[in-house]
Amino acid sequence: MHVPDGFLDAPTSIATGVVAAAGVAVALRKSRDELDDRTAPLAGLVAAFVFAGQMINFPVGAGTSGHLLGGALAAVLVGPWTATLCISVVLLVQALFFADGGLTALGTNITLMGLVGVFVGYAVFLAVRAVLPRRLGVVPAAAAMGALVSVPVAAATFTGLFAVGGNADLDMGEVLTAMLGWHTVIGIGEAVITGLVVSAICTSRPDLVHGARRALAARAADERTDVTTSEVVA
Repeated sequence: MHVPDGFLDAPTSIATGVVAAAGVAVALRKSRDELDDRTAPLAGLVAAFVFAGQMINFPVGAGTSGHLLGGALAAVLVGPWTATLCISVVLLVQALFFADGGLTALGTNITLMGLVGVFVGYAVFLAVRAVLPRRLGVVPAAAAMGALVSVPVAAATFTGLFAVGGNADLDMGEVLTAMLGWHTVIGIGEAVITGLVVSAICTSRPDLVHGARRALAARAADERTDVTTSEVVA
């Protein structure tokens, strides 16, 4: 998914850079509502995990690569705005020190992975969670579904950008087929990893999981109801 320098023309790269800058600026402000003394260290761990996952690349063709995105996982664990910051930092470090994604394409990569990947994944997570019972066990499954959908959607968004401002002479049908084919497979793997990681943290420290707060509140309400009922019966 890392887009290299020169793959998109200047107007498209500038446009995605503006979108990315605006998204990161909003995330800097909104993330204050998501983080506290308990969850801030988790954000650092999430960034490290995403960094490691994204360093494993699969060649897709024409200079692009496919890999785990981590957007849905980060959004569920630390909140979508903090997730945007985590992934943006990861992409910046990769571009500066590992030549993974170009500096002129940094705005494009942040838009695709730090905005589209994060917010599509989190939107799907919220939608799945809304139709299922408010139980803690639902959180990993909803997170996995968000990861499964977010990866091919980000790939399709890249294909749209390439159709508008791609510099390479490639058939759009072939580009779309390659991107969606690879990233659907990657999405399945990401869904499995996301579900397992979220499940493990929900089992040990559910209070640290941003996406589990609704389920924890529902469980606390049920426990209060049970206590009140017991007192009335007694």
